Amino acid sequence: MADSHLVHVVDDDVDVRKSLGFLLATADFAVRLHESATAFLATATISLDGCIVTDVRMPGIDGIEFLRQLRTRGHAIPVIVMTGHADVALAVQAMKEGAADFIEKPFDDEVLIDAIRSALGNRNQADATHPQSVEIRGRLAALSERERQVLDGLVSGLPNKAIAYDLGISPRTVEIHRANVMSKMAASSLSHLVRMALVVESER
Repeated sequence: MADSHLVHVVDDDVDVRKSLGFLLATADFAVRLHESATAFLATATISLDGCIVTDVRMPGIDGIEFLRQLRTRGHAIPVIVMTGHADVALAVQAMKEGAADFIEKPFDDEVLIDAIRSALGNRNQADATHPQSVEIRGRLAALSERERQVLDGLVSGLPNKAIAYDLGISPRTVEIHRANVMSKMAASSLSHLVRMALVVESER
């Protein structure tokens, strides 16, 4: 198996490591399991290949610090961060720290496999999304003022209830605006939406 199809699973939960290892092996990926970010970094070579799947919440070096240390050491390997449903703020922070994608648990197996294939396919195109910035700006311009406020809340990592409280509207209304934002922005997932917003934000 070529190193380009290698997936490093970094998670402190042994059951999660084993189940992900089995899932990815059956999808024809070469898999290496690591019990912690510390263990991974201790054995990481200069020329890391493939991609990393890691939990955002881990004892010791958590997912956010893991991303920072990889970047500090000059590793450009794509990282997919797994987050809990209540960890949207951490997920957004991970994207800002350079994560290729984040996936909310529990997730469908195919969602993870598709995210890995996408990360592996784009790893040599770090700026692949930037040519779309004009198109993204056009989609942003189509949002109503309220939809833009909801988007800003999402990109800040706020849950629907917090956005609703800040804007003085009901959580159900936030859900409707959020669905409209996803549709108008042509976002396939929350991570896709955040990534588009960050592309535009980085050019300001």
